[in-house]
Amino acid sequence: MAEKENSNSENTETKKNEQIREYGQTKLEHNIHLLSVIGEIEGHECLSSNTKTTKYEHVLPQLAAIEDSSDIQGLLVLLNTVGGDVEAGLAIAEMIASIDKPTVSLVLGGSHSIGVPIAVSTDYSFIVPTGTMVIHPVRMNGTIIGAPQTYDYFKQMQNRILGFISSHCEAKRERLEELMLDTGMLTKDLGTILVGEQAVKEGIINQIGGIHEAITKLHEMIQQSHQEA
Repeated sequence: MAEKENSNSENTETKKNEQIREYGQTKLEHNIHLLSVIGEIEGHECLSSNTKTTKYEHVLPQLAAIEDSSDIQGLLVLLNTVGGDVEAGLAIAEMIASIDKPTVSLVLGGSHSIGVPIAVSTDYSFIVPTGTMVIHPVRMNGTIIGAPQTYDYFKQMQNRILGFISSHCEAKRERLEELMLDTGMLTKDLGTILVGEQAVKEGIINQIGGIHEAITKLHEMIQQSHQEA
């Protein structure tokens, strides 16, 4: 009997290690699921093998499983991303925002570009003092047709991003657009870099804090949701 229990424990630990290695995800104690958004968010095209990526085709099914699971009580999202594919990033953000369980995000090194909507998609958000967020206009690589319709499409994408961010945090849409189009901070681009407390003051992130504060807050939210139920 003891051998069987040890075998089950080893299988569970092996499964956890595989989840962390392959998907950057694991189930913590107290039924909290940990999701990490690391490197570049990969969309419909595969990036090079030496690029650290978060693949949205891995994340979306896992988020659906979290919503459907009776065991998982909360979601913790760790972010250290340079951004990436707009459609994939918005898809992840919309999925997290629609989960009917307590969710908390923590920005570590940075949550740039399309990482901003993901950071604000949770019920409550934290950023470490040295964490950064970069807000800038939509950019596209490759061949671009120099026609008015192309710029209209860019504007539409920016409106979708601004609309999502402003509806999931305290920052006003007009202020977000000012930050996005600032010409004085980035030497080779438009946009704004917000460091730690600045992101909180702008109303994008709720609070300065680290992993302890994030997990403590998530436990409080889970307990509150049980009391309300």
